[in-house]
Amino acid sequence: MTQEELVRRTQELFDAVVPGNKEPWKKYFADDCIFAYEKGRNLNKAQLIADIAPLPKGYSGTIKIARAQSIIHGDTAILSYDLEEAETIFGQKLSARYHATDTWLRRNGIWQIVSSQAMRYYEDPAAGKIDPKKLVDFTGDYELAPGETRRVFIEAGNLHVEHNGKREQLLPEGCEIFFRKGVEGRILFRYAENRKVDALIDRRNNEDVVWRKMNEFWRRD
Repeated sequence: MTQEELVRRTQELFDAVVPGNKEPWKKYFADDCIFAYEKGRNLNKAQLIADIAPLPKGYSGTIKIARAQSIIHGDTAILSYDLEEAETIFGQKLSARYHATDTWLRRNGIWQIVSSQAMRYYEDPAAGKIDPKKLVDFTGDYELAPGETRRVFIEAGNLHVEHNGKREQLLPEGCEIFFRKGVEGRILFRYAENRKVDALIDRRNNEDVVWRKMNEFWRRD
């Protein structure tokens, strides 16, 4: 087995995804395989094959392998590679990048994948627009615990957060939802019943860390 042959077979698998061709997946995955992918699911071979279906009407795309690396020793081969996905949904173009690692074993003279794991590269969301006058609502000091605070302030017309001497710009995704460049998760500002902000919420996946707003606020122009 060579890296070129591993890449060829793996590309054959992903070329089969769009038309929903199950045959390469049946051929190249072992009956006792473990398949783990970016949404946190672990599939056996029967479940994996059942997931292969043609794209819906109005959908098209390609998945291409890039930057492949391999370790091949005896009856074991490991292929690690990027996947560059391009998708068109009723004329709208989307893209995504993944990284996958497959372990191939040769058993009874046949090479098959016994383990495969994929993850998706993080990408920042598209920045939105917000009324600059609204930013002042969010400025202030926020406390997680005594002595543990974050400061939110405006500088050069942009919103920033500072914690333990580290400053980061908060980029708007929506009216009260912000993100930091290169950082997963979101920063949300919560309004109380009096329509004043009473908390900064650091949302990580589906879990929230709540920083409560203190009375004093800061602003820099």
